[in-house]
Amino acid sequence: MIKVFYGENRVAISEAVRKFLGEDYEVVEGTELAAEDLPSLMKGNSLFETERRILVRDILANKAACEDLPKYVDTPHKMVFWEMKVDKRAGVYKDLEGEVEFREFAMPRDKNAGLVFDIYRTAKRDGVRAVAMLDKIKDEQEPIMFLGLMVSQAVRDFAVRPGMKEKRALLELSKLDMDLKSAKLQPWLLISSFLLRLSSL
Repeated sequence: MIKVFYGENRVAISEAVRKFLGEDYEVVEGTELAAEDLPSLMKGNSLFETERRILVRDILANKAACEDLPKYVDTPHKMVFWEMKVDKRAGVYKDLEGEVEFREFAMPRDKNAGLVFDIYRTAKRDGVRAVAMLDKIKDEQEPIMFLGLMVSQAVRDFAVRPGMKEKRALLELSKLDMDLKSAKLQPWLLISSFLLRLSSL
């Protein structure tokens, strides 16, 4: 049985691999396979087991090897092809679709992403109110990701109006980034401090 797992959520894929293959499985780099390696990989037995459990990484990116994959969909082994992405226009996808399970693992959408932009816009006028807004959602956020969203908003602001205030905000955000990566202070304390200062930059 073959399953194809792909997408950006590597943590969820790892869990799905363990759930399907168990804790003990072979790992094969698909990019290093040649077409002549497929018979032993897909049909060959090990000394101790007739059913092997195999994780193959990025085989669909290897055009030479994956052309013959449809010949082996009846493999007796449990296999996962872990792909970074899947080209649904490719011939191999069309040949395998319906024969093997394709499952995408996307990153969960942050329901508060829009609120981060609201917090940044509010902080430009009223830092105290912005910090109060942040306090309501910070338990569901990751500080570095939150900073990244603020940076993207600041870059947009600078592109629309490249004034001194917007430039200072970008400089302060770059300092905040360095502080978050090196300081021993609480990250949310640093972010709150930035939000309080933003209106006076």
